Amino acid sequence: MIDYYSFGASAAAFLIAFVAAGLFTIAFKIIFQATTPYNEKALIRDGNTAAAITLGAALLGYVLPLASALTHTVTLVEFAVWAVLAGVIQIVAALVVRRLVMRDIHDRIVRGDIAAATYMGSISLCVGILNAACMTN
Repeated sequence: MIDYYSFGASAAAFLIAFVAAGLFTIAFKIIFQATTPYNEKALIRDGNTAAAITLGAALLGYVLPLASALTHTVTLVEFAVWAVLAGVIQIVAALVVRRLVMRDIHDRIVRGDIAAATYMGSISLCVGILNAACMTN
């Protein structure tokens, strides 16, 4: 027999968590794009695969710890704190790579350099995986 009250409460919690995670992901994407020295939206529209790889991997690198936070937090406020921290860590990691490791990343992404995009994307994914693994109770 289905406990409709329990199901309703679980469905409501799911919707709240899903919407919150979606809004945080959209906010991260907007903020991340504002920190890059190139316009991902225009580059991707023009068919620049390197820009798509870099942005896509940054989003995956952010969503991984977000998923971890969803499974390890109890309250929406606690989730929000972890979501903000995950975004800050991901953006700082990208800034460090752009400023210290690969200073010509802007030109390389604009030119469509897949090697540079793969490297930057790998960094984003590594940071996201480590970030997610560190989010435990």
